[in-house]
Amino acid sequence: MMGLIILIIWFSLIIGIPFGCFGSYERTLLSIQKQKALFVFGDSLFDPGNNNYINTTTQFQANWSPYGESFFNPPTGRFCDGRIIPDFIAEYAELPLVPSYFEIGKDHFVHGVNFASGGAGCLVETFRGFVIDLKTQLKYFKKVTKDLKNKFGRKKSKQLLSNAVYIFSAGNNDYFNFDATYPKHEYANMVIGHLTSVIKGIHKEGGRKFVILSLGPLGCTPGSRALNFQQGNKSGNCIQQLTTLAKIHNSALPKMLKQLEQKLPGFKYSLFDFFKVATERINNPSKYGFKTSKTACCGTGPFRGIYSCGGKRQVKEYKLCKNVKDYLFFDSGHLTEMVYKQVAELLWNGTVDVIQPYNLKSFFHLPA
Repeated sequence: MMGLIILIIWFSLIIGIPFGCFGSYERTLLSIQKQKALFVFGDSLFDPGNNNYINTTTQFQANWSPYGESFFNPPTGRFCDGRIIPDFIAEYAELPLVPSYFEIGKDHFVHGVNFASGGAGCLVETFRGFVIDLKTQLKYFKKVTKDLKNKFGRKKSKQLLSNAVYIFSAGNNDYFNFDATYPKHEYANMVIGHLTSVIKGIHKEGGRKFVILSLGPLGCTPGSRALNFQQGNKSGNCIQQLTTLAKIHNSALPKMLKQLEQKLPGFKYSLFDFFKVATERINNPSKYGFKTSKTACCGTGPFRGIYSCGGKRQVKEYKLCKNVKDYLFFDSGHLTEMVYKQVAELLWNGTVDVIQPYNLKSFFHLPA
């Protein structure tokens, strides 16, 4: 096939036909050897609007104003005032915005696909029926790999899939939805087990380079503070039980990734300490350019921690801040574009104190 394409180019130059007149298929096939791609999995930290297309409720959607207003018009369904982490990573990798799975169309998946779903967890039971759980995201990924193989053949698609980077933000909602009938460590092992299973499934399809974000301090969101306030803690401190669950989960990630590295041929990983990065900004907002880390820009109630931004959910009343750049959190549980940009910059070229053993800049260029 490659010889045929070279012959076509050579012939086109002889007779004076610009190569651009040939179809996108040939051009894509030629460039696929050096193709970079980003496949995105997880929850609302990464969802670009997949939940717009499923049968769910507005509790799990964000495709209305003021969401997106810092960058997108109209709103896309991102749970943010603007861009989210995968948008910035795509920009740094010189890729187009990674499309939602439901928007990939005919030729738009060679640079990657975003499968993330707001509210999704590693466990199928987490908000079952309202979100695209991680196992279903894997199923959709398998459909994409089948389309790639049909379009470009087994060899070329294998090359693209092994060179691609696979990034995860997963587990947050499993702990917000914690089943207290389980001991904490046993529950965390279940969550990690389901995440491991999905990673193995992607590896089986040809994925080799995986980036995992640790969980943030879940008990310190404006939503968690508001809940604590309503339960009688008028200081609005963090909910320590939630943050403890995040720490248990995070402590299991390095061991899980090292075991996969030993067992799976060609498996490479990078682990990003999102807990550390988020905690630093919550504890010292002014150091990072923010005025407040306790109160959300958009919402109502204590700390604007009631999930009402935009007035389309169960609670209709909401207030919106004047300058979103002053705030760490946009709504009760999601960060602002400015924070996501800082996080993406650390993912891209951060040092080993926040991301190891590779940052994404080196990871994208790492041979599979």
